[in-house]
Amino acid sequence: MSTNIKLKASARTLSLKDCYAMGEDGAYSLFKKLRWPATDGDPVCPKCGSVEVYEIKTRRRFECKACRKQFSVTSGTIFASRKLAFTDMLAAFALISNSAKGLSAMQLSRDLDVQHKTAWLLAHKLREAMAAETKDAILSGIVEVDGAFFGGHIRPENKKEDRKDRRLSEHQTGKRRAVVVARQRKGRTLPTVHETEADGVETVAKIVAKGSTVHADEAAHWDTLHAMFPTLRINHSVAYSLNGACTNQAESYFSRLRRMIDGQHHHVSPKYLAAYAEHAAWLEDHRALDNGAMTKRIIGLAMGHPVSRQWKGYWQR
Repeated sequence: MSTNIKLKASARTLSLKDCYAMGEDGAYSLFKKLRWPATDGDPVCPKCGSVEVYEIKTRRRFECKACRKQFSVTSGTIFASRKLAFTDMLAAFALISNSAKGLSAMQLSRDLDVQHKTAWLLAHKLREAMAAETKDAILSGIVEVDGAFFGGHIRPENKKEDRKDRRLSEHQTGKRRAVVVARQRKGRTLPTVHETEADGVETVAKIVAKGSTVHADEAAHWDTLHAMFPTLRINHSVAYSLNGACTNQAESYFSRLRRMIDGQHHHVSPKYLAAYAEHAAWLEDHRALDNGAMTKRIIGLAMGHPVSRQWKGYWQR
């Protein structure tokens, strides 16, 4: 019998104890190495690219000898102007990578002893950096596609005679959205958010390479794919897998996303649903990594991602 990789000691390479045991200097050194991997942590000027810099040790900043620009390890990244200590940031990244079904901002704020909006903003910045890893990605080979609806819950009235048929469009909240996912076997997972599942067909056609084989269920809107790809269909009322056709890996992704939203966040606004969908896809794609490697990968993505247009400055209104 094979053992789940997550049950092995080799999967536990970074704990919260390790994060704080390395101290602020150790955490700072790790961020430097992941910001400038090509120079093994030696700073590179973000303005002119020079490696000739002065170190201002009392402020943990650098000054370029060529252009005289001052910068820090997070300058020009999505965590520019950060206030948290490096040990707290490292712990936050470790907590998020360890959470297989996501981590609520409320829980993160309690674990780090920071305000809820601080934890919420940090998590969303990380989700943006994670999503950037698959920007412009194209899937190929065998690709499974599927869709699922999230949000738009309507609480029923207390008395039976006052209850309405919540299936009718006139009784909907307008906040229900369809997450459509295309997942390459032994490859990446690309989710998108639409008003209806049928709206995702055009997107699937753009992110799947010509010549790929697509697996889909019996929903009528997937019929369009037959004209573009070799397509296998599975009727889930008959079987989950039949004659080589199945969408089990796409369903596996939705299982993680639904548990993330229902079990951790409880409610996700349509405005931010895509961010949570991409977070779940990133966790699904990197589930075989040990938690230390996952944390370092997240830090590397954050340190390589530019300042966010959405989450920059005093964005709260």
